[in-house]
Amino acid sequence: MKQKRFIRIPALLLFILLFDSCQQTKKEERIRVWQLSDPEMLQPIITTDQNADNILLNIFQPLLGIDYKTLELVPVLAEKRAEIGKTDKGEMLLTFRIRKEAKWDNGSPVTAKDVEFTVKAMLNPEVHNPGLKSTIDFISDIRLYPEDPQKVSFVCNSVYFLSESACGNLFILPEYFYDPHGLMRNFTIHQLITDGSKLSTDARIKEFAADMNSEKRMRDSHSISGSGAYQPVEWQSNRYLILKRKKQFWGDACSGQNSYFDAFPQEIEYKTISDQGAAVAALKAGNLDVMYAIKPKDFISIKENSSLNSLFSFYTPPMLACYYIGINNHSKLLSSVKTRQAIAHLTDVNKMIQAVYYGLAKPLSGPLHPSDKNDYDSTIAAYAFDTKEAKKLLAEDGWMDTDGDGVLDKVIDGERTPFHIRLSFSAENDLRKSIALLFQEDARKVGIDVSVEGQEWNTFIANLKKHNEDLFINALTLSPLGDDMKQIWHSSSATGDGDNYVNFCNPVCDSVIDAIRVELDASKRATLYKKFQSIIHDEAPSVFLFTPTERIAIRKGFDNAEASVLSPGFWVAGFRKSDP
Repeated sequence: MKQKRFIRIPALLLFILLFDSCQQTKKEERIRVWQLSDPEMLQPIITTDQNADNILLNIFQPLLGIDYKTLELVPVLAEKRAEIGKTDKGEMLLTFRIRKEAKWDNGSPVTAKDVEFTVKAMLNPEVHNPGLKSTIDFISDIRLYPEDPQKVSFVCNSVYFLSESACGNLFILPEYFYDPHGLMRNFTIHQLITDGSKLSTDARIKEFAADMNSEKRMRDSHSISGSGAYQPVEWQSNRYLILKRKKQFWGDACSGQNSYFDAFPQEIEYKTISDQGAAVAALKAGNLDVMYAIKPKDFISIKENSSLNSLFSFYTPPMLACYYIGINNHSKLLSSVKTRQAIAHLTDVNKMIQAVYYGLAKPLSGPLHPSDKNDYDSTIAAYAFDTKEAKKLLAEDGWMDTDGDGVLDKVIDGERTPFHIRLSFSAENDLRKSIALLFQEDARKVGIDVSVEGQEWNTFIANLKKHNEDLFINALTLSPLGDDMKQIWHSSSATGDGDNYVNFCNPVCDSVIDAIRVELDASKRATLYKKFQSIIHDEAPSVFLFTPTERIAIRKGFDNAEASVLSPGFWVAGFRKSDP
């Protein structure tokens, strides 16, 4: 054991050291936020993980963002919302001007070239982001203005009802940091759009993509940099991720303008605790400041605990989310509409809401939120839990128990095939496990053998991207500005790494989705949305379950700790410790 050394310190110096120590403690105030699982990655032009996006908003910034309080589009990197015009050819033109205050970590200004670079990076054919590529497929070019390096225009090849928010919500990357050798500089947006497949073999394209797809760009704090207030400094897998506030954050000059310029904690620690029981114990023990998506049973119990009521504030904003059971429409066992409708009739949604969510959820009939009074079709009834109707549909589709083993079977491609399927879900989420077990039992009663499998979150996402899960439990995050259905429900997203994980391919539905995207008249768009919902309901590519109420506990002692309907239900960077 090493001996401790004692050093005499003059009184004045001791005072200074103690004062600095107090200041350092204050500087290093940390807010600890629970998360069920690690983010997929911290690579903003690849990930479609909502958990990752929630964290990335502290590191990277878009031109525009949805304000957590007002739910309106507000300027972040941009000075104001887009000026919308037309080109000489009649194409839609969206023009932004970047704030003069906006700076990268090296002190250089954020410019239009960084916006152009970000779009080029997303369009690189070898970057693994087909889901995100589909969200910018309406962009045909980027215009720069040499006389004004902060001015940038998006040229749109067609009218798109979400064009402003889609362009504005891109996380902008610093070109100097992500492309120091200028590998993408000489490619044009037009080239990348029209000749993407040919460019795949270009050495510069491949070198750049290899770097962007690399582990270091996804996880290494030294290889991640944005214009946001925070920088990742330490990531221990399945334990914690720490973000540290930058000493020089350009947004301080815009403080108070909207949520995105509120950055008060010196550190934000995202603590991964995959066992929710252990997470609740950590909350009670004072090791967490914020917990959300608390199990309904635990949330009710915590709220009723008088001692915890004095320590925490509780919030239950509605969640802009759609929970569903995805069905693999390409599976030989599940490709028939009648079989998928039978699966829907075997899903006891009301029982799931009461037994698993303790009533803290509302049933859904489709992939839109009921709060969207204009677009949500309330006349479409969700499939009722009805085992007799399920049996009838299965029998009509040729499913019978021919060998008396209790499991239905059917001749498929000349072979008698038993009805064995797998239902997967993220293992960290006990609620989804409970839903899976309820469905498994009801399916068993009619002769469908369902094996349930919990998978570690990142493994689960990787498997979904392979498009070969039989059934899976997942959730869609919805937007208060309207939702583009192409990324999830269009047949073009059912290939490669696209996000149409259920492989739903319907030409009529595709045409309706395409029409929704270009319709600027809200009333006409509502008619199309309702037609889309009708097709989805009849084809049953998934079973829509419910939209939950969020369940949030925030330790008392913070100013600006307000709940929001935006995921994850709060803006943690806006939490400021109250004066004692």
